[in-house]
Amino acid sequence: MKHTWLILLACAPYLLMAQKKTKNADAAPASANHNLKPQRKASNVILIVAEGMGLSQFTAGLYTNDNRLQAERFTNMGFLKANSTIDLSGDNGSAATAFACGVKTYPGAIGVGRDSQVVKNILEEAIEKGLSTGIVTTGSITEATTAGFYAHLKQIRSEEEVADQLLGRNIDLLIGGGENHFTQRKDQRNLLKDFEGTGYFVSDFAKSGLSGLEIDFSKKFLWFSSLEQPPSRTQGREYLAPATKFGTTFLQNHSDKGFFLLINTTQIETGGANNDNDLITSEMLDLDQAVGLALNFAKENNETLVVLAGNHETGGYALNPGSEFGKMNPAFTTKGNTGQLVPIMAFGPAAELFSGIIDNIEVYGKLRRALGWE
Repeated sequence: MKHTWLILLACAPYLLMAQKKTKNADAAPASANHNLKPQRKASNVILIVAEGMGLSQFTAGLYTNDNRLQAERFTNMGFLKANSTIDLSGDNGSAATAFACGVKTYPGAIGVGRDSQVVKNILEEAIEKGLSTGIVTTGSITEATTAGFYAHLKQIRSEEEVADQLLGRNIDLLIGGGENHFTQRKDQRNLLKDFEGTGYFVSDFAKSGLSGLEIDFSKKFLWFSSLEQPPSRTQGREYLAPATKFGTTFLQNHSDKGFFLLINTTQIETGGANNDNDLITSEMLDLDQAVGLALNFAKENNETLVVLAGNHETGGYALNPGSEFGKMNPAFTTKGNTGQLVPIMAFGPAAELFSGIIDNIEVYGKLRRALGWE
């Protein structure tokens, strides 16, 4: 017994440190404008999540594009703390859960808290309030970032499991890849028939491009850009900007109570993970075209908040001495995610809420306040 007490006493400082680390990961946000009320409320939100985009990725896009980006039109800017409950670098699922649900969770989980209990997300709330809702992604519709806005899983085991949860969520607009997760399944089910049975118009890249479709605004809309992961921009993917314009038009005509549109770009992260500078910059410029269209809509509409946020930085990407306009001299420290702060930018009603240093779980509350829900 004496030896047991000696061991416990010796370990006590480390136990306290572990407890402190856990509490810090879940600590209440303390940004300067945490409780700031918006000067003007938004009717619509366009949230653009750029996977893997840190400040260096943003900078590389700027300097590769003749020192100019559409994103420079954002009026308010800040930095996000991207940590999960486990580490500083986070992952796509924990970041999406922070944005969508306002809670920290552990890597691999989506739509649940650190205790694995289901947490309602902002798209579910928007649907309850009568807003039209949509998701556009350059990845699979069932990948972790987009799934964090509709699914609830203690651990993602397969994208087929995520596809099961998407059915019945009643999201009005879905554009992205991963059709095989709905049709070429282990359980032999074809979920697209189920989607059609619940009021969706369903199509894909093989049948028609977005511009060639006749739209019935009374129906929900599902269009697949690829069977698996969509190609990169340099490999021929061209739908992000058209889908952004299509999405805002569709959702605006689908409900008179406003809309919430999530736009997710996935392959800046792929560029960081592959230590591929050209992939990073080409994906940044593709993203920027979509940003420009979103900002154009918001400027004309005057009731739309646009928020662009990185979810974490990937690659430990740096622009070394010798970099020039149009030609980067890049370096990488890893093929994984890092713990850097990442940029967040906003334009439109309530944009002032997104300035300063912000915890990623604060984004959820700020979006709710921007929409007048609290």
